[in-house]
Amino acid sequence: MAYGPKTANRVKRIEGQLRGILRMMEEEQHCKDVITQLSAVRSAVDRTIGVIVSENLLDCVMTAEGDAEKMDMAIQEAMDLVVKSR
Repeated sequence: MAYGPKTANRVKRIEGQLRGILRMMEEEQHCKDVITQLSAVRSAVDRTIGVIVSENLLDCVMTAEGDAEKMDMAIQEAMDLVVKSR
């Protein structure tokens, strides 16, 4: 599967957020602020997972060419990935 620049930018943004959190910890900032930023990272990761799974699902369904069994397998695999990520 090819990952587009939007997906890569999401991951780069998450990387920047994590670096910021490390800096906050080194500066011994209040734990409430650190937790708030960690929660934001968690949400960003969850959204990124959703984007990747949905793009992959669309790709799999389109290549199934009407084969119901292939489509069912693609949908089940996508759902397994979502459940596994939680």
